[in-house]
Amino acid sequence: MMPDWSYHGIFKPFLSKLPPVIAREFIHRGMNHIASLPFGLGSFIINFLGREECSPLLHKTIEPIKFKNPVGLSGKIDPLLSGTKAFSNLGFGFLEIGPVSYQPSSSGKAPQIIKEKNRIDFPVETESLGLEKTIGKLKSLKKKQPIFIRLVGDDSELARMVASLEPFADGFILETTSHTLSSLTNKPILLATTNSTELSSIELDDFFGIVLEEKNGVMALAEKIRHLKKLGFKNTIVTSGGIVEPEQALQLLDAGADLVMLSDGYVFSGPGLTKRINEALLARVVNTTTTQPGWLSYWLFGLFIFLGGVLALLFSLTSIILPYDEHFLGMKKEEIWLFNERIMLFMAHDRMTLAGTMISGGIVYMQLAKYGIKKGLRWAKQATDAAAIVGFLGIFAFIGYGYFDWLHLMFWLVLLPFYLYGFFKTRGLTGTPVSTNTKNDAVWKKAIYGQLAFVLLGFSFVLGGLIISYIGVTTVFVSTDILYICMPPEMLQTFNQQLIPVLAHDRAGFGSALLSVGLLVLMLALWGFQQGNTWVWWTFFIGGLPAFIAGVSIHFAIGYTTFIHLFPAYVALGLFFIGLVCSYRFFHKKLD
Repeated sequence: MMPDWSYHGIFKPFLSKLPPVIAREFIHRGMNHIASLPFGLGSFIINFLGREECSPLLHKTIEPIKFKNPVGLSGKIDPLLSGTKAFSNLGFGFLEIGPVSYQPSSSGKAPQIIKEKNRIDFPVETESLGLEKTIGKLKSLKKKQPIFIRLVGDDSELARMVASLEPFADGFILETTSHTLSSLTNKPILLATTNSTELSSIELDDFFGIVLEEKNGVMALAEKIRHLKKLGFKNTIVTSGGIVEPEQALQLLDAGADLVMLSDGYVFSGPGLTKRINEALLARVVNTTTTQPGWLSYWLFGLFIFLGGVLALLFSLTSIILPYDEHFLGMKKEEIWLFNERIMLFMAHDRMTLAGTMISGGIVYMQLAKYGIKKGLRWAKQATDAAAIVGFLGIFAFIGYGYFDWLHLMFWLVLLPFYLYGFFKTRGLTGTPVSTNTKNDAVWKKAIYGQLAFVLLGFSFVLGGLIISYIGVTTVFVSTDILYICMPPEMLQTFNQQLIPVLAHDRAGFGSALLSVGLLVLMLALWGFQQGNTWVWWTFFIGGLPAFIAGVSIHFAIGYTTFIHLFPAYVALGLFFIGLVCSYRFFHKKLD
């Protein structure tokens, strides 16, 4: 719901100025409100912005519990459960709840943030809602992954809490070696400790597993894991804390940890850390040589859009309007030139920007098909489908002012079989992205701002497409258009009653195309930003050039250079340039 590009690029500079607890509750409650939207809208928004689904290749089972991936979240991050609904949607393999005490308790101290060490010193005293309110929170939670509940208290309190929380828990975590609870529940019980060497192997073996708390860094944790393995410990090993970048999670899992929990590193690295770890894990096991049937049909779909854009570009540079336009208008283009040449130039302006947008869209479609859908990536198919369906539906916008373009309809009818064949042949794709990114280095940090620029670019295209489509089926012109043409709509209507419908058709057609391509850019920016995806950078670069070159150059060619009219294009061009520069090394960097 809050990917790294928004967390680091927008929210973190503001949150860092607030006291830690206020910042935590502000962001968690905001996330929770979105996650709580009705009819599944919250989950949709979170998935759209972050794509947190997990590959089946990362699923693992530690009897009797099934995990979608080995990465969990420590309860220290959300002791008051103010963001639990959101966290359940953020791709974690499991969640820790607590510590839960029988009565509400407050630590009285705020967590101490040590920025130079990327570390948070959490208060030793328990901060807890208490049993009753914890149960209330858990009742409203739509469970999506296993939940471990950490309990603190004396034996009597622990027994009462286990009995009350058992329906919600897949396992319990204790901070004491008390063995009395094993007779009260059949749920797994894990022991949390900062120093496993102080415990005998007999004590450890009595538990389902052990939770090793981070105190002296990841290397010390890894050494403890190896020590336990040498002692012959065969039960579940979970680590908590110490992970700030994906490489550290890989080190702990390689050392023998079964599961890892994020804590302070989640705050410093951002919510995308979970996804980055899973992508790095998947890069070790995924087969990148498989080919998904049906991808070629999608690629041909993009190719025909590209060729259609080239053809439209040629017409915009030569005849501008076609014979069927003249038939609808009931006059030759020469008559329009004689009446007001700026009408023809304005039409060339709309049609060339449409042509450039089509060429760009065709390139992006082809790239998604060849490098995404061909490899079985679900997000690439969904991006293609969403944009294509919006493009097909855009034909209805042309009817807004009474001019239905039969050539455009024939073009869509040619495209439709290729799209449908690809759509049905690629149903059921489950592939998720892989990445070679394992470090929070300067290249990754800079790329966050590149991704933010591309996301804003995509959103601006979508918004621009919606506005232009709306104008095309309502007022047709904006004030700067009237100033450029030097004639009010009433005079154009008097000259030829069919002229405004043709201009509206062009405007609505461009708006629809821009909306479709905007969705492609937005989803490519949101879902395709993985280190090693060189093709994504080239898709942005090569795919963006035709639209920008055609859209900006035609305005200067016809003398329509009003600053306020071109300002959105200048902003978009600036975002395009920032995105390319900031993300270049990230996409082209090889694994160290």
